[in-house]
Amino acid sequence: VAIGGLPGMPDVPLTFSLAATTKTPLPPDSSVMERRGMSKQAMIRVLIILAAALTIGAAPEPVDQIVIDKSERTLTLMRGETAVRAYRAIKLGDESLGHKQFEGDEKTPEGRYVIDGRNQASRYHLSLRISYPNAADRAQAARLGRSPGGNIFIHGQPNRSPLSRIPYDWTDGCVALSNAEMDEVWKLVRTGTPVTIRP
Repeated sequence: VAIGGLPGMPDVPLTFSLAATTKTPLPPDSSVMERRGMSKQAMIRVLIILAAALTIGAAPEPVDQIVIDKSERTLTLMRGETAVRAYRAIKLGDESLGHKQFEGDEKTPEGRYVIDGRNQASRYHLSLRISYPNAADRAQAARLGRSPGGNIFIHGQPNRSPLSRIPYDWTDGCVALSNAEMDEVWKLVRTGTPVTIRP
């Protein structure tokens, strides 16, 4: 293509070739496409593996309430109105009937509390501390001229115990589960979770 006769400029022909600036499309390289296809498949596999790993490793959704029924011998983990887990044959204090009133009576408290501490290194297999005594418990003990006591936990079995579950009420007022049950409770309960203990 020649261009000439531009206004105010001498007629200097400018010539270039369209052929020089036009690239002929190359046929697709099948080996490249195969490699790309393998890369996509590999990426999909990696994403699937990562998704599975994240799902497995993700912390379970915590529950928002613990309900302990002393007469039914059950501990239930609640999320809203749904029972997420229910454990039966729980063990209580040696004196299982009645609300704890003072230190040494070996009764399990009754009422509304919260989980206010966690201990991985207790004398028992994991322990969650219940916020006993509350103000009413302290006032009741004071009327009796006694200390209300404390250190009430939900916990597993004694460390190094040969039994999977001691078959009778044996605690000083705590709530005892099997170690396997306590593992589940530990993962699902956060500090601050409300605890209701029914007679």
